Amino acid sequence: MNVPFAIAGVQMLVPAMASNLSAMLHKIDVVMARFPWTQMILFSELAQCGPVPNHPVTLPGPEEEALQAAASKHGIWLIPGTVFERCANGDLSNTASVIDPSGNVVTRYRKMFPFMPYEHDVTPGNEFCVFDVPDVGRFGLSICYDIWLPETTRTLVSMGAEVLLHPVLTGTIDRDVELSIARATAAQFQCYVFDVNGLDAGGIGRSCVVDPTGTVLAQAGGSNETLPVEVDLSRVRRQRETGVNGLGQPLKSFRDRKVDFTVYQRDSGVDSYLHTLGPLVMPSKGGNAGVAASEPAKVTAAPEAED
Repeated sequence: MNVPFAIAGVQMLVPAMASNLSAMLHKIDVVMARFPWTQMILFSELAQCGPVPNHPVTLPGPEEEALQAAASKHGIWLIPGTVFERCANGDLSNTASVIDPSGNVVTRYRKMFPFMPYEHDVTPGNEFCVFDVPDVGRFGLSICYDIWLPETTRTLVSMGAEVLLHPVLTGTIDRDVELSIARATAAQFQCYVFDVNGLDAGGIGRSCVVDPTGTVLAQAGGSNETLPVEVDLSRVRRQRETGVNGLGQPLKSFRDRKVDFTVYQRDSGVDSYLHTLGPLVMPSKGGNAGVAASEPAKVTAAPEAED
C-alpha cells in the first residue's frame, strides 16, 4: 500500500557563534502554517549551533527537549539537522536526532566521516542509522561528507532505506560536485535524496530533492527557502523491481555479484597505492606531502637545429 508522505527541507540562515534554536522553533511554526500537510521537517547540518564547537550540548538535554515539544505540538517527524554533542566520555560528535510525532527521540546518528582534516576535533561515529515511519517506509540518515563515501549509502540501502535524509553544511566551491553526487546517489541506489544545506555560516544553500531516477524534483537558490515535497515510495519500489526507468538494476546486480571486493580486506595489499598518498593533513602552501613519491620524469633538452 502506498501512503503519501510529505517532507519539507528547510534552508535557513545559521549563525556562527550563537544558538539558532529559537529561530528553528519559529521556522517550524511557519512551515506548518504554510504547508500544514507536511509530515516531516529536515534541517541542515549544524543548523542549531553553527560550525564552531564553542558550546557543545549534552544529549538528552534542554535543547533537544524543546525540539521534541515542537514535534509533538505539530504531530510531525523532525530531524533538526545536527549539533555538536559532548559525549559522556568527553568526545565531540556531530550528531543528528530523529524525533517522532509524539516527541520521542527514536534514534541518534553520529557523523561517520567527519570532513577531515577540517573537522579534526570531531570523533567519528560507527553505527549506521535507519528508522521506520510506520505504514510508509524505511529512512536512512547520513551527514554531509558521509555521502562522498558511497559505502555509507550502500549500507543504508542494503538495510532497506528508501529515502536518504542528508543534512549538509557546505559554503565552499565544491557545492556543484556535491549536487552531482546527490543526483548520482539517488540513481545509483534507487532512492529519494533530500540534500539540505544552510546559509551564511551554515552554507551557500542550493539544497535539492532528487527522485530515484536521479531527476531533481526541487532546487533551492541562495536564500531562505523551504522545499516541501511529497514522496511516493511506490516509485522507489517499482524502480528497484524493474530498473531505473526500466533499465539498469544496480541493487540486484550488486546482490548477485560474482566477485568479492578484496579492497575491503585491510590486509589484502590491493590498496597499497592508497598508502602512498601521504597523511590526511591540512594542505600547506606549495606543499606536496600528498603526492606519491616517485622518480621525477627526466627532461631531455631538444637538440639545437643545424644551420
